[in-house]
This record gives sequence, C-alpha cells and structure tokens, in this order.
Amino acid sequence: MTSPLDSRLNAFRDDLADVRLQGRVEATRFVRGEECRILTPLAPVRRRPSPDAPLDTEALFGEPVTVFEIDAEGWSWVQLGTDGYVGYVPSVAIGHLGAAPTHRVCVPRTLLFPGPDIKLPPLHDLPMGALVTVTGAAEDHNARYAMTQPHGAVVEQHLKPLGTMEQDFVAVAERFVGVPYLWGGKSASGIDCSGLVQISCQMAGIAAPRDTDMQGRALGTHIAGCELGQSAQDASGKPVSTFSHSARERGDLVFWKGHVGIMLDGTRLLHANAHHMLTAIEPLAAAIARLEAKGAAVTSIRRMDTSPAA
Repeated sequence: MTSPLDSRLNAFRDDLADVRLQGRVEATRFVRGEECRILTPLAPVRRRPSPDAPLDTEALFGEPVTVFEIDAEGWSWVQLGTDGYVGYVPSVAIGHLGAAPTHRVCVPRTLLFPGPDIKLPPLHDLPMGALVTVTGAAEDHNARYAMTQPHGAVVEQHLKPLGTMEQDFVAVAERFVGVPYLWGGKSASGIDCSGLVQISCQMAGIAAPRDTDMQGRALGTHIAGCELGQSAQDASGKPVSTFSHSARERGDLVFWKGHVGIMLDGTRLLHANAHHMLTAIEPLAAAIARLEAKGAAVTSIRRMDTSPAA
C-alpha cells in the first residue's frame, strides 16, 4: 500500500519499520527501537547512511533518540526524541541513556571543562539546547561551576534547569546574529532558517517542527489580509507579494517556499539565509524584493503567541 505518513517523522522503509507503525505501513520487518542518547556535542542527521549525504538536521548533546538499526558501516537509523525527525546518525555519537538530564544549555555555545577551572583545556563545546545532568557544584576564584555526569564542569550561568523557559523567542534568535548559514544546521557553529526558528521556539517552551513546510502549518495563526494570490504577478510574470504591509509585529513568522524569517519589529526581518551566508537582520522589504526577483513570493505570515511561557 502507499503510505500517507511523512517519512521525515515516521520511521519506515521497505525493509524495516518502527513496530508502532505496524498496520499503517508495509515493511519486511518491524522492530521496537532502543532508547539511547546523543553523546557528542552535535550529531549530523543525514538523509542516507553516508558522510556525503544531505544534512537534514542535527541532534544535540543529551538529546534522546530511538535507535532502530545499527549497520556494519557505523550508521544508526534513528528517530529524535525532541521533534520526531528520522534519519541516519553516526553510531559513535550515540550511547545509553544514563541518568536523566536536569539542565539545558541556555547560551549559544558553552565549554565543557574536565574540572572546575577555566584554565583547563576544554573537552569540547556544547550548543544551546544541549541537555546535561548536574550532580553538584564547585567554584574557584574565577567562576561557579555545575558539575555534570559522567564528567566535566560548565560555568553555572550557562545552564538553566529543565522547565525554565525563555520569555521571548525572538530575543533567543537574536543571539545567533552573525552565525554562519549551514543547511541543516541547528547550532552557533552553523544554522539554517528553520533551525533558527526551531531552537529559538524550543528555548521558549514552544514545540516547533523542524522544516519550513511543517512550521508553516503548525506554528502560530495565519494573519488575515496576508494572503498571497496565486495569480499575483508583475508585468514580467514574476510572483509578487500582496499582503498588507501594516500587519506585522515582533515575532511574526514570514514564509516563502523553503524559507522562513522572524520579524524583529514592524519592518526588520531576522533570518538565517544563503544570501548573506549568515544569520542577519535586514529590512523585510529588501528580502521580499530580492526573493521576488528570483521568482519566490511570500506565501504566508503567521502570528505567534508571544505571551510569557508558563
């Protein structure tokens, strides 16, 4: 049978599928996945089990994953616990669950030291949203540290307890200004447009799917008067935006096909984009004109609920 399920969010192939999908998809074999966790700062989630396959997204340190298959070439076929995305992750990046996380990294990037001393060579860095298990505290004359399991120290002010939410997802997104654009990226080392929206929303307690088409359906509420007439064209036949220019607020999400940006205020757009190859702020009008010149018009504007997270 032909499955209507989105393979980005449901683990099924012709030869193997999640046992929870039995009866909904056809597969040679159904398996119950093993619950594990990401043990590297960032783990690529690729479309195929190959280092040169497209990067669809990234998994963050401490993120839970369900592992359905580990192949002989060092790849695991997994589903991420945070947003349900399915893909292939290097098996070396995955380990057993261990103690439950207690805190989350709340800055774009922090360092994990082998002990409570900023003069020690860091073990590695950790991205915003990474999950850690804090087992104690320490301090020296430089800083206070959260001691994490299995080993390491993070400066205390770079962590927040799980359940503590940022009050403004736009302010979170602003911290990524200047970060390089990376297709599939989701960290201060490199990020794409929908990754920026997703991590910013997640830090504010807003569940956000990964890709722009999903976000365009799931996030916020469509603003009446911002419709794009499918037949709206200029004299040369290129699509043009026909929405009301007076209907924008901080936090509105502006969508094009395959792209999304966040309104910083009534006129400026914040977005990770391939034109600047950065997360940048620019006038919305400039972004609209540039993309329309390439044949891409705004498809929708959606208003987020920006009230403080509970």
